[in-house]
Amino acid sequence: MDDEAEHLKAAFGDSSDGEDFADRPEKETLGIGDSTVWERVESINGLWLCRSFLSIHHQSELLSAILKEGWFVEESINQAMRFGDLPSWATKLSDLIQETVESVDLSVLPADLLWREPLFDQLIVNSYQPGEGICAHVDLLRFEDGIAIVSLESPCVMRFSPAEAVEAEDVDVLLSPGSLILMSGEARYQWKHEINRKENGFQVWEGEEIDQKRRISITLRKLCQA
Repeated sequence: MDDEAEHLKAAFGDSSDGEDFADRPEKETLGIGDSTVWERVESINGLWLCRSFLSIHHQSELLSAILKEGWFVEESINQAMRFGDLPSWATKLSDLIQETVESVDLSVLPADLLWREPLFDQLIVNSYQPGEGICAHVDLLRFEDGIAIVSLESPCVMRFSPAEAVEAEDVDVLLSPGSLILMSGEARYQWKHEINRKENGFQVWEGEEIDQKRRISITLRKLCQA
């Protein structure tokens, strides 16, 4: 636990109140190793969800690091993209994703992807206001297999639908704050994903309307080699 605390503190900095991460209760720390719970979405091969990837404290630290970039000062700007030389917090986040995947005896990502150096080298940060979403799409083939999405601030429902006209039902996945979803193989190439808010601008999960606030998403991908 001490090694994890030091690594996380290096990734996201100290708490704003001066309290050491190492002194915080275990329930506030990031779920790594034995405490990590991965869920495989049964109907889509290659789709995995970790609902509690980041603790509340580290969600706050990560959000603070993103906002300090100054990308979303103007209301008209809701997306930032970086290639190659990523911010240090994004590099550390990528490292934490890899460590979390490797810490469990599950094929969360294909083994050959974990040998990549770096695992991810392209970053998209989106700021979604209440009622905003993104249309159904498959990520461009200029990016390699393996896509990671971390959610902050507000939950949303991400819908997956077959990219081709096949007999398969749409699949909805709730992305809660602090969650991490990974797409590889079939999930990455054969399923479209979207945040659908077409009907009245809101979403419903298990019969309850989702309380909408701003949502920040961090997407990490790897560019194909030229």
